Amino acid sequence: MPILDRANKDEVEKYNSFVRNREHTSALQDLNWGKVKEGEWEQEAVYLEQNGNITAAMMILIRKFAKGVSIMYAPRGPVCDIEDVSTVKKLIEEAKPLAKKYNAFVLKMDPEAIYTQKLEGMYKKSGFKVRNKDKHKHEFIQPIYNMIIRMGTKTEEEIFKGYSEKTRYNIRVAEKKGVTVRWSRDPKDIEVFHKLSEITATRDKISLRSKEYYMRMLEAYDEEHLRIYVAEHEGEPLSAAIALNYGGKLFYIYGASSNEKRNLMPNYLMQQTMIRWALETGCTEYDFGGVFEMDKSNGLYRFKEGFCHQEGVTKFIGEIDHVYKKSVYFAFVHLLPIYKKFRGLLKKKNK
Repeated sequence: MPILDRANKDEVEKYNSFVRNREHTSALQDLNWGKVKEGEWEQEAVYLEQNGNITAAMMILIRKFAKGVSIMYAPRGPVCDIEDVSTVKKLIEEAKPLAKKYNAFVLKMDPEAIYTQKLEGMYKKSGFKVRNKDKHKHEFIQPIYNMIIRMGTKTEEEIFKGYSEKTRYNIRVAEKKGVTVRWSRDPKDIEVFHKLSEITATRDKISLRSKEYYMRMLEAYDEEHLRIYVAEHEGEPLSAAIALNYGGKLFYIYGASSNEKRNLMPNYLMQQTMIRWALETGCTEYDFGGVFEMDKSNGLYRFKEGFCHQEGVTKFIGEIDHVYKKSVYFAFVHLLPIYKKFRGLLKKKNK
């Protein structure tokens, strides 16, 4: 049964075991990520088998787009060697009944695969649309530029030496000024995180997710995979983060901070503490998440680059699209961005 029967407990356990122990995996391909996205997206999954063993898998989120059509999206998927295009095509073939069921106009994939001209050429040659160049940063579902520390077998001291001088200094400042960092799984700390998120959203003019969204994350992933980190000074929460530890990689997935005592550099010590968790659990990578501007005048880039000073920016392949309905797809990738930009300009004008 290539389409996962999520009512079949044994089948689900077999699927989860494969995804969680595969080299080419992502926390966003876990079935639990679908639980986090409940209410926004529907969830399905497909897989390939050989001799009773799963060899490739793809969790798909489905969302209605317009006029009865839907977008299908495999976040950071599929779970297989992305250079094995024939296997990817077989997974897509298994997903064909889902495309019909949901009247999908596209199946989007954005694997965490390093960009190369060769890889892009392989997919274009096979009839896929590859989107990574000459696009506005907000046209992508996930950023194509990430900041990643490749730990390998390095010690904490060796990793620390790889930071920029300013980042090392800021970590020491936080320690000397009495900033402390703790982790928990207490729902009360979701409240703390969300309050800090409200401050961050207002300060940085970004969108804000609901408290229920973060609560679903806490419920979806166990202690082995998810922690809430909180940096405090004299009992006052100054910054917080949600970290996912999955498949040998620790992902700093969401962060927030106060406007108070920013001179104490709590974010820096919090990151160092989460990096320590990655080392303790044998992770080979620490992913700071995406950046949109490769310019040190941009605060987000400057912060992340300080930790990834040696590695620099990692560029992923971008979005690999299998198109079902060309006219709807054209509107999605060409006309919708224009509409969003125009709507944004109107909002600014009317403020």
